[in-house]
Amino acid sequence: MGWQPNREVPTSLQQQIMDWMTDNIARGDWVVGTKLPTQRQLALQFGVNRSTVQQALEELKADGLLEAKVGSCVFVAENSWHVFVKQAQPNWQNYIEASLHKPNYHTIQLINEYEQRDDVIRLGTGELAPSLLPTAEIEASLQELSLQPTMLGYSSPQGSLSLRLAICEYVKKKGIQTAPQNVCIVSGALQALQLIAVGLLEQGSIVFQEETSYLNSVHPFQSVGMQMVPVVRDTHLHTTLKERKRKRQAIFYTVPTLNNPTGAVWSQTEREKLYDACKDLRIPIIEDDVYHELLFDDTTEPIKAMDESGQVLYIGSVSKTLSPGLRIGWVIGPSTVIERLADIKMQTDYGSSAISQEIVLHWLQTGKYEKHIESLRKTLQKRADYVVDLLKEKFAGIANWDQPKGGFYIWIKFHEPIVNKAFFMQLLQHLVLINPGFIYDPQDVHHVRLSYAYATLEDLKTGLEILYAIAIETIEHQ
Repeated sequence: MGWQPNREVPTSLQQQIMDWMTDNIARGDWVVGTKLPTQRQLALQFGVNRSTVQQALEELKADGLLEAKVGSCVFVAENSWHVFVKQAQPNWQNYIEASLHKPNYHTIQLINEYEQRDDVIRLGTGELAPSLLPTAEIEASLQELSLQPTMLGYSSPQGSLSLRLAICEYVKKKGIQTAPQNVCIVSGALQALQLIAVGLLEQGSIVFQEETSYLNSVHPFQSVGMQMVPVVRDTHLHTTLKERKRKRQAIFYTVPTLNNPTGAVWSQTEREKLYDACKDLRIPIIEDDVYHELLFDDTTEPIKAMDESGQVLYIGSVSKTLSPGLRIGWVIGPSTVIERLADIKMQTDYGSSAISQEIVLHWLQTGKYEKHIESLRKTLQKRADYVVDLLKEKFAGIANWDQPKGGFYIWIKFHEPIVNKAFFMQLLQHLVLINPGFIYDPQDVHHVRLSYAYATLEDLKTGLEILYAIAIETIEHQ
């Protein structure tokens, strides 16, 4: 080791010594466990004071490259290679923390993770069980389709014209009158919300919603600087909206039919009241209507059916009814809005799957879709009745709930405030996964969103027995 620091350069002697030692370790000349000479020997070799060597060694020990062992000996540390790898990479954590999009709540991250496991009983999952998906029928549809070259290319900005025409015909049955230029095909309802957030609203805009809301469990608006404002739909609704909006841009998000997570269905009067208030205050409405087809008693029209001025942006999807894997939904709104959303969509994913669009078109045109929906509603109603019977048998003394009117969910409310993170984690330890109320309203410690659409009947029974046992144990220890 004949090297010595250069006193003629501006870099300090200590830093030169640290750089030289670091280079030796990085090149592999000094492997893990290499014993360094004593401080006195190093000072003599480098022609510097011992204190300079001591300070250099202390810095390298603090960096994890060197470690001191018994006595005064210093060695190359065992984790020195990992330190180099870390130093060679960008500080991705800083990038992540400074990024625009908000991370999911830890609870939702756990839900997303554990939903991938086959050994977990999923009591809260918001999708159809694999056994309820028309897999064989969709496979048969592929044989019936005539595959055109355009189906293997990119989709047009607003989506397949044929599919948009078919959607226009389909939504007429719900009282919605629209035209193809007013429809944009999207990859599910969540993408529709993301497109609206980045394509129509300025930062700082207000997004009105109910206190318990699906939007609290995802971040399409929060991540682009919107302010989420919960409101109560009471007799003061008009005044509340006016006072909170002031001169800022605002929009109202709602799921009036089979609300996620509560399962509530608004009356016609409630729909008219919101529509009139928002129309008067010029607040657009986002009507998320992805569960409408699953009403057990389909007598309710969407808010969009009363819209004559383009006030309502209407979102539909086949993800909850036919297949989430097809990734096909739609937005209905004024043509200028639809063109804007289509432009943003083309900048992000260059259009939804053309093959998926052809499958959905085939199901709408042949009547397969409505036939499937009719059968699915009956199956879901049987499942709902089954779960309600289980709840009556065990939970009547500790919780209450409303009879489900369709969709997937029962919004069960425990009498005691037991639904917290610890309660969620305890159930997870027993391989039972729930959707706790606090992911939809941070202040909610009473509710659980139960889904009767995913788990098998046997798993529903087992999962509810475990949920009951842990609820009783938690109540007794409060």
